[in-house]
Amino acid sequence: QVQLVESGGGLVQTGGSLRLSCAASGRTFRNFAMGWFRQAPGKEREFVGAISWTDGVKFYGDSMRGRLTLSKGDAKDTVHLQMTDLTPEDTAVYYCVIQTVYTPGAIYRVATDYDYWGRGTQVTVSS
Repeated sequence: QVQLVESGGGLVQTGGSLRLSCAASGRTFRNFAMGWFRQAPGKEREFVGAISWTDGVKFYGDSMRGRLTLSKGDAKDTVHLQMTDLTPEDTAVYYCVIQTVYTPGAIYRVATDYDYWGRGTQVTVSS
């Protein structure tokens, strides 16, 4: 089993920045990717971005492209999501995810591509 724990959510004003973190624990994998989805009230789940530990490839969703930075944390199996220029449209629960059978050359941007999900962290952007 794999456990994913998100942190860093909170309240931020429009135009501000926020850094989310996710730490994975439990069973480890040699080829994997970690990333984020988000879901706002009344809206469908959407992909934010992910980074592969295998080849460093990053995948980005459309909504936050250009306003985020994905990076590996100093701690083992930790990913950071630095978000900037936040707007109320970014208000959502952000879920950490991990893909445990990552294959170079493949694209991972849909929910079914990921094997484990965290419980989520709330991000609220005030207007």
